[in-house]
Amino acid sequence: MDLWQLHIFCKVVELKSFSRAGKAVYLSQPTVSSHIKDLEEHFGCRLIDRLSKEAVPTRAGSLLYDCARRMIALKNETEALLSEFQGKTRGKLTIGGSTIPAGYILPQIIGDFGRSYPEIQVALVNGDTAKIIEDVRDGVVEIGVVGARTGDKKIVQEPLIEDQMLLVVPAGHRWAKRTRVNLDEIVSEPFIIREAGSGTLKSIQQSLSRQGSSLDDLKVIAEMGSTQSVIQGIKAGVGISILSARAVEESRHCGFLVGLDVEGVRLTRRFYLTRHRERSASPICTAFTDFLKARCRDGADAPQLSNDKN
Repeated sequence: MDLWQLHIFCKVVELKSFSRAGKAVYLSQPTVSSHIKDLEEHFGCRLIDRLSKEAVPTRAGSLLYDCARRMIALKNETEALLSEFQGKTRGKLTIGGSTIPAGYILPQIIGDFGRSYPEIQVALVNGDTAKIIEDVRDGVVEIGVVGARTGDKKIVQEPLIEDQMLLVVPAGHRWAKRTRVNLDEIVSEPFIIREAGSGTLKSIQQSLSRQGSSLDDLKVIAEMGSTQSVIQGIKAGVGISILSARAVEESRHCGFLVGLDVEGVRLTRRFYLTRHRERSASPICTAFTDFLKARCRDGADAPQLSNDKN
């Protein structure tokens, strides 16, 4: 067993395919299969099941995957520290982002950071808020940007940027010509929510709670595992939902969706820079964090949040 084999194994798990993993690491599919076989022989158990067209980790494989990610993260941290010791700023940094930061905020910032620090490679892990906080706690990622606070004592968070949320309806909805609705109107409409662990869902719950309401008051007809799934559900007429203005900016601009305010309900939330309380940041993590904070202070990532229909 070596770290290269573990890297290949992680790619197979993440991409759910031997062939896609091979393309990602520039190896043939038979070579990838050979490395996985070597790992299985080393540990004496099956690590990957081939189910239909997907490669799925066994229980043992899932345990190895969690350990492998931590080992690879430690390797990257070690290389970064030794580079810094030699007066160089280079290495690989793995960060995490919940759905909205990973999809709509961090990619642009990572691109700009790469132009300023060409010898630093940034890997972005995407997951819901609960998963990213878990990854920070376990050392899989050095820092994360998530849409909700946690009570985990091992985690420290600081507000990074605000996010405007809107009630989102399809363009053909009877409310499409309006700019706002009240909460009493919403409760009778089919409503789509995100999955448990989502920062978006937690923000909706908090907004409703401030008005003395809860999700139980809504006519929830579907739960979906990603913001994009919710957007497609709204477009298809499945229901309405409350989403980040960033996530629906393009669909609003193209005229497919309409964003509304909810009268008397504060739909602004914050994203939080999230790190482990007891772990010291690597030099490249510190460089990225400083760059990220500066960009968020400048508001360079902010979309147009006006509620007009143009």
